[in-house]
Amino acid sequence: MLGKLARQHDPNVLVGFDRADDAGVYLIAPDQALVQTVDFFTPIVDDPYTFGQIAATNALSDVYAMGGKPLTALALVCFPEKANLDILERILAGGLSKMMEAGCTVIGGHSIRDEETKFGYSVTGVVHPKKVLTNAGAKAGDSLLFTKGIGTGVISTAIKKGKAESRWIDAAVRSMTALNKRAADVISVGNFIVNAMTDVTGFGLIGHLREMVLASEVSTYISSEKVPLLEGALECVRAGYIPAGLRNNREFAECLVEYDDQGIPEEVRALLFDPQTAGGLLISTPDGSALTSALRKAGVAAEQIGEVGARAKPRIRVSR
Repeated sequence: MLGKLARQHDPNVLVGFDRADDAGVYLIAPDQALVQTVDFFTPIVDDPYTFGQIAATNALSDVYAMGGKPLTALALVCFPEKANLDILERILAGGLSKMMEAGCTVIGGHSIRDEETKFGYSVTGVVHPKKVLTNAGAKAGDSLLFTKGIGTGVISTAIKKGKAESRWIDAAVRSMTALNKRAADVISVGNFIVNAMTDVTGFGLIGHLREMVLASEVSTYISSEKVPLLEGALECVRAGYIPAGLRNNREFAECLVEYDDQGIPEEVRALLFDPQTAGGLLISTPDGSALTSALRKAGVAAEQIGEVGARAKPRIRVSR
């Protein structure tokens, strides 16, 4: 819808909404730019404190994906008028715990009455203009790295239906409350080349990979067996706990995908489109092995899931 409106021409906008990237970037000095993002959603777990943590982790992720450092945040709250305010306090406390872990200061926010609870943050960070990481720039010969497992969408659907096993919930919560800060720190302080980066969230792994290949004018190859899956994710798909977002993602993006091996199970194909919350970083780098090793040494469960090639059809090739 924004694309239908009149364009604003501001030379200080380094990354705008027209780029379909994770956050906006605005130049404020020759050596400094602001990174700005906003994200909020309805509860996906039962515990208020954990929900707050997940919402904060998710909102912070877009700043890390752009190579930035989060500085400040504004809370966005929608809460029922007659609901217990102790619940809201726990949500806010959970979010604050993750903001403090990120070194990001909550300086205010805004709340409205709403029949359905929603929570999130608008986050502002900083980045050097020459160190902005976008979803464009992936080059043939790069390795594709991914830093978290997928499956939070189907597991969250199972939670809503009261069918999720405790160990599935625990695995999903650990993933959704793990900041991408550690991975971003390894990239920023290490002597690694990163040509493109994005975080995998609502459009799923294939959806965000689609944005990368189109922005970078390349094609990609991924091995489905190397894509890490959260515990319980396969069981959820087999049981039919499929979120609407997964179906929408698949309908939108699968036209760019070709499957090499018919032996790829249907549930694995489906999970490649699963909408993630606070997902991992998808990284295109010529330093695949070295960066993977450094990330793992720092405690990040990074995997090399594929490679980048010259532009060709299909744009995304998936093998076992």
